[in-house]
Amino acid sequence: MSEWLVLAIAMALVCAAVLAMTAIRHRRVAADEDTSETPDVIEYMTMMVGVVYAIVLGLAIAGVWEARGAAEDSVRREAQSLYEVTQRADVYPAAVRDRIRGEVDAYVSHTVSVDWPRLTSGEAASAEGGQLLGKLRTDVTHQTPASELQAQAYQPLLDHIAAADDARHSRTQSSESTLPEVIWFGLLVGGIVTIGLIFTLQIRRSGRELLLAGLFSALIVFLLFMVWSFDAPYGRDGTDSAGPFQDLFPTVLVTASR
Repeated sequence: MSEWLVLAIAMALVCAAVLAMTAIRHRRVAADEDTSETPDVIEYMTMMVGVVYAIVLGLAIAGVWEARGAAEDSVRREAQSLYEVTQRADVYPAAVRDRIRGEVDAYVSHTVSVDWPRLTSGEAASAEGGQLLGKLRTDVTHQTPASELQAQAYQPLLDHIAAADDARHSRTQSSESTLPEVIWFGLLVGGIVTIGLIFTLQIRRSGRELLLAGLFSALIVFLLFMVWSFDAPYGRDGTDSAGPFQDLFPTVLVTASR
């Protein structure tokens, strides 16, 4: 099921629940109850709870957004480093160059087609990716430079492989949820309490009040959905977050998909 469809259903259900409870509450109001005014203490407490919840929700959004940005940066560094390896290997003989590029292609194909579905489903990356990268490092390390040009490219090649390895470790370590369960519990309970406080403000069944109540409830649901979506640094489904690999190694990924 699409994430957007889930969001639309959740927003519709919450809005319907709020409006239905408002209508039921209005019908059960005593005939002599004054609904024109709300005690000052209730307005004050409602405002304070809303402000506190907004601060916590804002911090949660900022945290998952920063984690998503760091994850995307790791992917870019990993893909760019591997791309530089394939380009700098051009100074080696054809057999060596093709072997190095083939090992890079094998690693990229495995990363996108095998590791990425595991990352988006919350599983740890497979150990085979590290083995493929280790094989590439060993192959380059044991390749003795035969000319001055190869000698100049030797150390940069190793540096780029080390950078790719470091980025890979960052990627695999940041694949889990950013927010701990206790934060999620607080966000969900806080959202329920914040929406529930609507009913303490003597809301009536006028079109304007019902519209504002529905929009407010939908906004809370949307913000929680946004936190949930960004809480997965590499997305919830698909390989969209593997864009740098897809851009720099298009032929490899087309071959792997066949």
